[in-house]
Amino acid sequence: MIDLIEPIRRSPRLPEIIKELEALWQAEQEKRHAFWADHDEGIKAEFIEGEVILYHSPIYGRHWKASSNLIRFLLPYVLDRQLGEVAYEKVMIRCTRNDYEPDICFWKKDKSQLFEAKQSAFPPPDFIIEILSDSTEERDRGVKMTDYALHQVQEYWLIDTDQKTVEQYLLKGEVYELNQKLKTGSIASQVIVGFEIKLAQIFEGF
Repeated sequence: MIDLIEPIRRSPRLPEIIKELEALWQAEQEKRHAFWADHDEGIKAEFIEGEVILYHSPIYGRHWKASSNLIRFLLPYVLDRQLGEVAYEKVMIRCTRNDYEPDICFWKKDKSQLFEAKQSAFPPPDFIIEILSDSTEERDRGVKMTDYALHQVQEYWLIDTDQKTVEQYLLKGEVYELNQKLKTGSIASQVIVGFEIKLAQIFEGF
């Protein structure tokens, strides 16, 4: 953060820069509030860096199969042990600047027990899984990875259905470190204690 601020702090144009940034932030927040008001729950959409990202194209079969396979094992594991809440598809996660709809996410019980019945946006979870596609990979590996880490999402999986790999990232401070990248065997979550799944189960039916 200091590396970003220092050149601006030393600039003779500091007051102008501050005014311009404030104007940009105000305009972005107005656009964001309009997104909240107009968002159609039936359409997957995200608000990222001042832009509304709509996902009109249908997902590939491999995407929904991987998601369904994961949910088939993850959801009963969490619910049976009352560990928290699992959500998937069209669930809005609200960060400081951006709003995301991750493929799969998990909140521990201390957070999820505060959720309300008519709540439409939720705080950053403890664990997120994104299933890569051509249209989302740049954001999944870029702004989302950065933002999830800054908002203390403790664990982040990236699933590549073409290569049949799973990358597991764990939070170290405010950045992710790759813990492992697997093509065979099993992967165990560090956040959802005891949950382990075979890669063959994730990619079953491919």
